[in-house]
Amino acid sequence: MLTVIAKILVKEDKVEEAKNALSALVAPTLKEEGCIDYVLHQSNEDPKLFFFYENWTDKESLENHLANVHIAEFSAKAEDLLESPAELFFLSKV
Repeated sequence: MLTVIAKILVKEDKVEEAKNALSALVAPTLKEEGCIDYVLHQSNEDPKLFFFYENWTDKESLENHLANVHIAEFSAKAEDLLESPAELFFLSKV
């Protein structure tokens, strides 16, 4: 299993738009082969800060996810919504 934490900082004036766009990624991702969990979180202290907590059966499933249409569509909007590129952490359970 591969765990991914994606740290996403959105622009202050784009919080609701970004939240909607990020939330729209959840349902199609959960249907993907190899997706175990795909959970969106928003910081209680900083509403501009979001995290995805993801679990994948393997690296290939994650790579397929990153190549999907809904991710590409979000990526096309990302520059307008995000303060900086998403920071990804790839983890293995100890």
